[in-house]
Formats: sequence, structure tokens, C-alpha cells
Amino acid sequence: MNDRKDLNVLVGTNIKREREKACFTQDQFSELLGIGSKSLSSIERGVVGVSLTTLLKICDILHISANVLLYEQTQKNAVDSIALQLERLSTEQFEIASDVITDLIKAFSLEK
Repeated sequence: MNDRKDLNVLVGTNIKREREKACFTQDQFSELLGIGSKSLSSIERGVVGVSLTTLLKICDILHISANVLLYEQTQKNAVDSIALQLERLSTEQFEIASDVITDLIKAFSLEK
């Protein structure tokens, strides 16, 4: 029973973190989800669990994987890593990298 409560708190905390990163208020986010703001608050505090339907809606709205919400540590994938590297480039370097990536993707699409 305690494991279920711990999981609700973990998932709720992760939902709140990701909602805030996306700059949604509880009212805005609950409206998008089609649930009441009190229900969202209860989910985020881990008082109640989140249904799979609502979990999928959350992931869709926030454009995140369910893994981000279900596991304690958010794991960066290769795209996140590449994006971080691109963010560190100067404007000129970024334009060059963007051109190279665009050409590479075009080359891959020609191979089909």
C-alpha cells in the first residue's frame, strides 16, 4: 500500500515539475486536460493517482514521454544531448551546423 502512495507522490511531483517547465498554471493545465483544478492539485500532491487516460493527455500536451513522469530521474536522450550542444554554439556556428544537419537528412532521405 505504501508503494502505491510513493508512486503517486513521485508521478505527481514529476507532473508538477513538467507543467511548470511548460509555464502552465494549474488552472490552464487542468482546463486543457478536461479535469478540475482541484483534481490536478490532488494528482500533483500524490493524494490520488493519475489515470492512464489522463497520463497520456499530459504527455501529449507537454510533448514528453511517459518515462519522464514515471521515473524519478529524467533521462536525456540523444536528441536532448544534441540540442544542448547546439545551444552552446555561436550564431554563425549554429547556422553551419544547421546546414550540415539539413544536408545530412536530405542525403538519408535519398537513400530510400
